[in-house]
Amino acid sequence: MNGHTDKPVMLYVEDDDSAVFLLETALKEASIEIELFHVGDGEQALAWLNKDGAFGNAAGPDLILLDLNLPKKNGLDVLAEMQRNPRLRAIPVVVFSSSSLDSDRRRSLELGARDYIKKPPTFAAFVDAVRSACALLP
Repeated sequence: MNGHTDKPVMLYVEDDDSAVFLLETALKEASIEIELFHVGDGEQALAWLNKDGAFGNAAGPDLILLDLNLPKKNGLDVLAEMQRNPRLRAIPVVVFSSSSLDSDRRRSLELGARDYIKKPPTFAAFVDAVRSACALLP
């Protein structure tokens, strides 16, 4: 586990603060005990995972929830970079995106994402999607 707490750690890579709030609310609703961390772009995500700079003491995540449409480095670039590093490749990633493009889904799975979940339109469906993603936690 992550060494910081007895709860599993999730890193949510998402640039939309309202989506982060929604995830926090969905986790509470689903009674999922988790330590949630959030970064707002792909460069920060990779810095976190590589423990670079300000993220030197960052907890190693047990699961990454990754948006595709991110500033600086998009989700597909983050996945591609993670695939090149055996230590990062082992971390389960669930792509959580508003994109319904088959090409985005296919590419994400080719790059090692364990699942691809389209952001649902209702809160109840969002809670179900979060439950599904969290099934990958230890």
